[in-house]
Amino acid sequence: MTVRIATWNINSVTARLPKLVEWLESAKPDVLCLQELKCAADAFPYEEISALGYQTEAHGTGRWNGVAILSRIGIEDVVRDLPEQPGYLADDALVPAVEPRAIAATCGPVRVWSVYVPNGREVGHAHFRYKLDWLGTLRTAVAEDAAGERPFAVLGDFNVAPADEDVYDLADFEGATHVTPLERAALTALQDVGLSDVLPRPLKYDHPYTYWDYRQLAFPKNRGMRIDLVYGNSPFTTAVSDSYVDREARKGKGTSDHAPVVVDLAL
Repeated sequence: MTVRIATWNINSVTARLPKLVEWLESAKPDVLCLQELKCAADAFPYEEISALGYQTEAHGTGRWNGVAILSRIGIEDVVRDLPEQPGYLADDALVPAVEPRAIAATCGPVRVWSVYVPNGREVGHAHFRYKLDWLGTLRTAVAEDAAGERPFAVLGDFNVAPADEDVYDLADFEGATHVTPLERAALTALQDVGLSDVLPRPLKYDHPYTYWDYRQLAFPKNRGMRIDLVYGNSPFTTAVSDSYVDREARKGKGTSDHAPVVVDLAL
């Protein structure tokens, strides 16, 4: 059987709903991991997505963050949040809040995590340490599934460019987050539990960027970053028959600033 799995930082599922519906109808993924819903779980557009044949498990609490898994091949064994997931102490909070950044489910023959890794804001900021702690917790949470015989992958917006070539111009990121040795080391540690980076092919240009800022004509100039990633275990990666960044979904008005990453598996 062929299973198509995708990940997309939708940047507000309510604002991008027409784009999401259009893309689901054209790309027809069997499983879609969404990030940055920017809505509470009870405000997710379940009815519109169900009309396309998808079950949805969403995890969101309000206007920030939020993740979901959409599946038309079944969805079970759902887990919300990483075990012992760290929280972040907001400026007006007394205790750290555990943000809705991770959800897992088994969809047919595959198990997936949809993750939205903290941004980190600035090197040295408390949010940067939170980001590193969060990635460390993710590593622990996925280790057992990564070592298993079932196809397994962690998909989502990692807010880290794994290598220098994954940003349009490294000089523009000097001293900034997303490219630091500490963040990249956290990705390496994630791979050490038995996961590999599934590198997609670009539909245009020579590198598969997945994110382009809305400002300064970044998209038409292809000033992008590859930060939406797929890390699969051996049963997952050996089944990959194709993978690509659907750059076409980033075109036009009213779209997310990220493009979907699509992976086809021959299982």
